[in-house]
Amino acid sequence: MIRIKNNWLHGPWFDSAFILLPAFLSVGMVYLLKDGSHAPLPLWMWVALVMGIDVSHVYSTLFKTYFHSEEFNQHRNLYTLVPVLVLLTGILVYTVDSKTFWTLLAYLAVFHFIRQQYGFLRLYARSEQSPRLVRSIDAFTIYSATLYPVIFWHTYPRDFNWFMEGDFLLGLPVVVERVAFVLYLLAIFTYLTKELYLVTVKRELNLGKNLIVFGTVCSWYVGIVLFNGDVAFTLTNVIAHGIPYMALVWVWGKNKQARHFNKSYGPAIFLVSILLFAYVEEGLWAGLVWREHLEAFAVFTSFPEISDKATLSWLVPLLTLPQATHYVLDGFIWKVTGTSRGV
Repeated sequence: MIRIKNNWLHGPWFDSAFILLPAFLSVGMVYLLKDGSHAPLPLWMWVALVMGIDVSHVYSTLFKTYFHSEEFNQHRNLYTLVPVLVLLTGILVYTVDSKTFWTLLAYLAVFHFIRQQYGFLRLYARSEQSPRLVRSIDAFTIYSATLYPVIFWHTYPRDFNWFMEGDFLLGLPVVVERVAFVLYLLAIFTYLTKELYLVTVKRELNLGKNLIVFGTVCSWYVGIVLFNGDVAFTLTNVIAHGIPYMALVWVWGKNKQARHFNKSYGPAIFLVSILLFAYVEEGLWAGLVWREHLEAFAVFTSFPEISDKATLSWLVPLLTLPQATHYVLDGFIWKVTGTSRGV
């Protein structure tokens, strides 16, 4: 009989619904909508995905850091200095060149998205007593699953952007993509061979870890390589990343018995709070900078559009401060609280 290792973070139903299956759900939605995957993102989908999940998941970090008094007091210097340094760096870079600002932010986001997948891989492998070779194969596979689509994007420009047109430094030689593709296939083949050995010889299967790996392979390949449209990319990029992250913060709060997390109204407070923050941020972007999606932000339609470069040099870094801080802090907050991303 095969011994299945689940290593649940909270429980089978919660983990399946909010951490393991969103990647597969997003891929399924792409195939259902494939006829319209090249069309611009409709307003309702932008509100649901970009504001409702992507921007909201940034603010869920607050419950892990600034809204948790014990956590904040224990790492006060980190949580105080990082946003200050991020803001000052952003102002300096934007003042010199706005395009460079968006390029640096885009690559910081990509790094954050990739590292999250590795983090979840390690979470679901946390109880394994695996040799270094097995851990290396796992790491090689998850990084290949995320890096190859990004390399493909840099070789064959896509009909979508991470933040805005021109934020990526495109134009990689085709030979780079071809070598990366061979390594990508090698990583998947090696991983499958290793898992087949564990199932047939060791009679064990880590279900959660395998779902993370194959969910990552499917969502990144389908959203970036296989399809070439804003709808497909946003669905796979946002759902597979944002929902699991919010779930991880929730699990941490429950395990820490943090304020509100164990109340009957806890989920409502958590979700309404981050949605409200996301709405205000996107409303400020719409009213002051982009002048887009104003139908969803009636309160902000009377705000003046800012075009003065000197004003934008501090306003844009200020508006991006929550997400930039989130990208930087996420590299620390799960380590300083202990093993297994603090869960």
